[in-house]
Amino acid sequence: MSLLSLKGDALLALWKVERKQLKNIITVVIKCSLEIHGLFETQECQEGLDIRVKIGLAAGHISILVFGDETRNHFLVAGQPVDDVRLAQSMAQINDVILSPNCWQLCDRNMIEIERIPDERAVKVNFLKPPPNFNFDEFFTKCMTFMNYYPSGKHKNILRLACTLKPDPELELSLQKYVMESIWKQIDDKQLQGYLSELRPVTIVFVNLMFKDQDKAEEIGPAIQDAYVHIMSVLKVFRGQINKVFMFDKGCSFLCVFGFPGEKVPDEVTHALECAMDIFHFCSQVHKIQTVSIGVASGTVFCGIVGHTLRHEYTVIGQKVNIAARMMMYFPGIVTCDSVTYSGSNLPAYFFKELPKKVMKGVGDSGPFYQCLGLNEQVMVGVSYVICDRNEGGPLLGRDKEIKYFIDTMNEFLMSNSSRVLMYEALTGYGKSKILTEIGYLAHGENHRIIAIELTKISFHQTLHTIQMLIASVLGLDTCKHYKERQTNLRNKVMTLLDEKFYCLLNDVFLVQFPISREISRMSTLKKQKQLEVLFMKILEQTVKEERIIFIIDEAQYVDPTSWAFMEKLIRTVPIFIIMSLCPFVEIPCAAATAIMKNRNTTYITIGPIQPDDICTKVCLYLNVSSIPNELDSYLVEKSGGIPFYCEELLKSLEHHNVLIFQQMESEEKTNMTWNSLFDTFIKPTEKLKMFTSHSNRNCEEVCHLASGVRLKNMSPPESLKEISLVQLDSMSLSHQMLVRCAAIIGVTFTTELLFEILPCWNMKMMIKALATLVESNIFYCFRTGKELQTALKQNEASFEVHYRSLSLRPSEGMDHEEEEELRELQSEVIECHILRFCSPIMQKTAYELWLKDQRKAMHLKCARFLEENAHRCDHCRSRDFIPYHHLTVNIRLNTLDMDAVKKMAKYFNIKSNTLLSYYSYLFLHMDSPKEIRKIILNFFDNIITRMKTSDEDIIPLESCQCEEILEIVILPLAHHFLALEENNKALYYFLETVSAYLILHDNYMAYRYLNEGEKLLKTLKKDKSWSQTFEFATFYSLKGEVCFNMGLIVPAKKMLRKALKLLNRIFPYNLISLFLHIHVEKNRHFHYVNQQAKESSPPGKKRLAQLYQQTVCLSLLWRIYSLNYFFHCKHYAYLAVMMQMNTALETQNNFQIIKAYLDYSLYHQLAGYQGMWFKYEIMALQQIFNLPLKGEGIEIMVYVADTLVFNKLIMGHLDLATELGTRAHQMWALLQNPNRHYLSLYRLSQCLLLKSRYKQLIQVLGCLWDLSVTQEHILSKAFFYFVCLDTMLYSGFVYRTFEECLEFIYQYEDNRILKFQSGLLLGLYSSVALWYARRQEWDNFYIFSSTAKNLLPRRTITLTYYEGMSRYMEGQVLHLQKQIKEQSENAHANGKELLKNLKTLVSQNTTGPVFYPRLYHLMAYVCILMGDRQNCRLFLNTALQLSETQGNVLEKCWLQISKECWYSASELKEDQWLQTILSLPSWEKIVTGRVNIQDIQKNKFLMRADIVDNHF
Repeated sequence: MSLLSLKGDALLALWKVERKQLKNIITVVIKCSLEIHGLFETQECQEGLDIRVKIGLAAGHISILVFGDETRNHFLVAGQPVDDVRLAQSMAQINDVILSPNCWQLCDRNMIEIERIPDERAVKVNFLKPPPNFNFDEFFTKCMTFMNYYPSGKHKNILRLACTLKPDPELELSLQKYVMESIWKQIDDKQLQGYLSELRPVTIVFVNLMFKDQDKAEEIGPAIQDAYVHIMSVLKVFRGQINKVFMFDKGCSFLCVFGFPGEKVPDEVTHALECAMDIFHFCSQVHKIQTVSIGVASGTVFCGIVGHTLRHEYTVIGQKVNIAARMMMYFPGIVTCDSVTYSGSNLPAYFFKELPKKVMKGVGDSGPFYQCLGLNEQVMVGVSYVICDRNEGGPLLGRDKEIKYFIDTMNEFLMSNSSRVLMYEALTGYGKSKILTEIGYLAHGENHRIIAIELTKISFHQTLHTIQMLIASVLGLDTCKHYKERQTNLRNKVMTLLDEKFYCLLNDVFLVQFPISREISRMSTLKKQKQLEVLFMKILEQTVKEERIIFIIDEAQYVDPTSWAFMEKLIRTVPIFIIMSLCPFVEIPCAAATAIMKNRNTTYITIGPIQPDDICTKVCLYLNVSSIPNELDSYLVEKSGGIPFYCEELLKSLEHHNVLIFQQMESEEKTNMTWNSLFDTFIKPTEKLKMFTSHSNRNCEEVCHLASGVRLKNMSPPESLKEISLVQLDSMSLSHQMLVRCAAIIGVTFTTELLFEILPCWNMKMMIKALATLVESNIFYCFRTGKELQTALKQNEASFEVHYRSLSLRPSEGMDHEEEEELRELQSEVIECHILRFCSPIMQKTAYELWLKDQRKAMHLKCARFLEENAHRCDHCRSRDFIPYHHLTVNIRLNTLDMDAVKKMAKYFNIKSNTLLSYYSYLFLHMDSPKEIRKIILNFFDNIITRMKTSDEDIIPLESCQCEEILEIVILPLAHHFLALEENNKALYYFLETVSAYLILHDNYMAYRYLNEGEKLLKTLKKDKSWSQTFEFATFYSLKGEVCFNMGLIVPAKKMLRKALKLLNRIFPYNLISLFLHIHVEKNRHFHYVNQQAKESSPPGKKRLAQLYQQTVCLSLLWRIYSLNYFFHCKHYAYLAVMMQMNTALETQNNFQIIKAYLDYSLYHQLAGYQGMWFKYEIMALQQIFNLPLKGEGIEIMVYVADTLVFNKLIMGHLDLATELGTRAHQMWALLQNPNRHYLSLYRLSQCLLLKSRYKQLIQVLGCLWDLSVTQEHILSKAFFYFVCLDTMLYSGFVYRTFEECLEFIYQYEDNRILKFQSGLLLGLYSSVALWYARRQEWDNFYIFSSTAKNLLPRRTITLTYYEGMSRYMEGQVLHLQKQIKEQSENAHANGKELLKNLKTLVSQNTTGPVFYPRLYHLMAYVCILMGDRQNCRLFLNTALQLSETQGNVLEKCWLQISKECWYSASELKEDQWLQTILSLPSWEKIVTGRVNIQDIQKNKFLMRADIVDNHF
């Protein structure tokens, strides 16, 4: 048996036998057919396959036709049996075997039980009925002896004898002609067979030829040959290919494909239709061809290898192939296409005619079908028009720089008497046409004539076409409706410029009918052209004397060469302003075009993408909404790459798939704070858009939401964008295509190490060379570090000017050598840069979708195996899990860890070492005085800093923390690889690691996003009682509770943490009886642990440690939550939680956990006002650090203790000690190179220095904070920097950074995904700005910022910024009360009493911390004096002064003294005194240079006026 043809879902097989053996072979074939049915029935039962088989058999004589050309051959089988077998198969039902009439005549009827088919000569086989004792195996062997091509003897186990042939180059070359060129090229390029198959969008052209004498091979052979030669010649122009030719259907069918791998070109659909029409017209004229039918369909199909290992072919399979075949058969004699092809062609509607609907076999509702009528373009006379629609009054977003180039050039043109040329170059989609439209609008003015045209591909092939369109507009022919009107117009315009006998030169140009003169009839074509050029030049010279001409050309790459030459001469002769937009030239431009580009008066601009901020504004304008979700903004910024067309297509695709939902915007006051609404963040457009009034039907107060459950990351790109990427991909070499496809599996960002791991059969040198080429071709960007990558993502490349004149002056000699040198340098750069990223994420997604599902899974598995070796924190952080002991509790690894690796990863969590600092430990134990203890602590930290700076030991890391980079290139990709592998439990593991990492990086929003991903996966897991799954659930609730806590969502945070503790087998009580019982139990446990500490005991197991660590996290957050509550019983819950935390930490036997717990226990007692216990546990924590080794985690613990003590001492008002400790903590964090902790240390130190009025040191610290924000691209550092700058203006009496700069920062970054969810910091920033406006009495601005701050107040957190923000907010309210009293507002007295009550509550309930008491008492005093209560005012003032003196709060003390003197003296303040003070606030530079005395700035305090209230109460 030979397999001759595979056609979609049909297979044609042939048994070649002698006539005398035909009867027996038919029996063998029937037996084979019945066994095939049995095989698929079994598979359907066992594997759930739904494969329906119908078999038809025919017998007789056939002919083989071989046809082709010098490059490619095909063969066909033709004859009556081919038609018979097709008819037999069409009569069969599922699992039937049908014999054709001739086959029934020739078979052994005694062996076959049949069933007659009504009204047909063909019969249906029921079963074989062999005689008794019939041995089929012997019968089969006997039959096969007559078939010389059947394997026998030593080859009997070989299915195909051709596989035994020895290598024969001549034979290979001969057989190669039967294989598609693109396939044997891939084979020659050593592409593995498994990578030849892919899913890709193509255009199918099915051609069917019906003949007058179908059965006569000698008649149809020449016709097929002629048709084939023409079809090949037409397809070759547009890189289409004939995949197969067969005669199994009626007539002869050609399956032609556009867009095979490596063959994708732009405008594929248009080319396919053009070819289809060409083939139709030619074949209709071929002798012997009766009917030509063609079906064209576009869409994604399988392109690849089908068949058995030893007999397969490369073909296309898919619904679109079936649709094209059905259209070809159901609509004979015409060219038809589906709706996708119709819309994708972008051709005028008059090229098509919609066809009546037909029900087609095997094709569902595929939309309407169309008949293609022809592609003859209607040629128009030159028309002046606006190139594309412009939004009236609307801004051209993101193109300010490009418009400025025009304005500058326009001014030069108007001020001179010479020509100017402005050229904008960019690829399709960058918005060139819209830029020209905006320019056309801006260029209008008196004595200006704007002529705008758009060219097409046809324009390039028409001589002087561009200039003809220009002249037609200049002469006003674009408004003439009839040729006679044009003719009259022309005569009037050129009568003084041209002899009448030459008028007929204009006939073909402007479609007029002047009489043809004898002179012109004898004139050569070239001379006619020269005459026209002279006339056109005269017309333009005459016109510019009356008015300026601005000539705008869109798609200028299609300007014909003669028009380029004319324009080159024109700009030298006539003052004219030419503005062009063009795509980069595919080939070297003509000499005239090059001359224009190099002209000194030409400005050549390469347009860049629009910036990320402008994308949001553009989207809001497009959708007519006030804001869009953060996730949508990020998706569009990443996927579009700043290309406007990409952005529009992505939005259309999202709208088409109903992903976008529009709802009325709710005010922030009405929005309830929930887990979902809190993070339902929206990005608002820039201020520029607020000037624009939309005329859309949709209310501009609507906001855009995403449909629930949508993963934008998984959305397939629109077909229009995929085609652009495929064209670019197919223009690469085969090896480069393979590299890009492999990189696409990894993701948009990938590392060279992982890419090399998954590339099949590559060496490193090959890969580096290929990557360098692809970087040069703008397929990839390369980066040395993750920081470089993050910086690049924040800003797109801007438009820039290209100086072709300067470039032309460079010597051409050695250019080839220079290019080779540049490539070598690029290769060196790629070696250094281990991170790469796709320039276009659409390219990555398109290349990814080419893979088949099984191939993808295999590649994802390779990636996962490689990445999991590095799936831990960086060496700086001692290679731990982000969730402690996570991998030891939940075993999800693909690669088995050996015990050495486990020990290495676990050892850092429990440090047991001989003390290196026993001297300090000894001193500390023998010191009783707090002053002596303070001295020993500070000396200890000084000694640590000295050792860190000077020691040769491996104390400090060589590089900063790399965890953020590991998160981006290892942990997150691993989660997505396991999602693709449908390993949800493993994906969940890495999503939880991701959340923990983002919380370490203070990015609450990203933590929230991936918690949601984890929650989706949790719902998919099968419930079991295993500890690993329970731990994952507990970890999820713990992380969710931490995010809620960070955001001030106290109620859900408490709920989540309680859930987590319950799953971790640590029940937290709900009622008071249980509460007090638990407190008693925990006290006993603590006593037991303290006594046991002196004894050596075995540490807990690793799984138990993981459990204990999660418990400590939950309990640490719980006691803070309860301490925020004012109710009496909550203090007991807080005490229980902090006690449980300490006992749990003691059980871990880990120094870090124990020290954290001691410090938390101490802080709890300080905040609760219990003076006895806090000092004891603070001392115990300090004793612990004296016993730690000076390396690794020991150093980290010491710095943590110093940093925590700074916060504790600052919040409690011990400013001197806080300052001393803060200085040391800052130095240690700087040495440890940990920016995520360093910035907080700097901020706390700056607050200490501010309150101490130590301004020189303060500015030094602010300088460090600024440097950190710049070098590390750290947004929180920058936010804290500007927060302190606002404080210096408000309270210190000088300016370090101007208020306008601080306000600009807030406007620019308030929607930043990290800053947006730091509620305490935002409260501080907004309250400070509101306070500034209140002091300046700019109440409208005050209300805006104060209202925003008020919405943040309920999100309470134990952070210094929240407390400061609260203090600033209350100060703003006090000043607002002053305004109400001054204006004698009706509710002023009631508001004053309420405000005083709130201020007292803040102190009595210890809501902020003692360090803020002086300010709060100061504000209470001012409220009292405003209310006329001078007695209480004096009391509060004295209390504030006493506290300031005790705390060493120099800043507040000075201000209090000024207020006291002001309020109780007879002097009156000027109304605008503070406004005058603001204007004279000195800059720090003036203070440093000595122009302003630093002592004088103490006078620049805001004076809260009391003289306005004497007669009001």
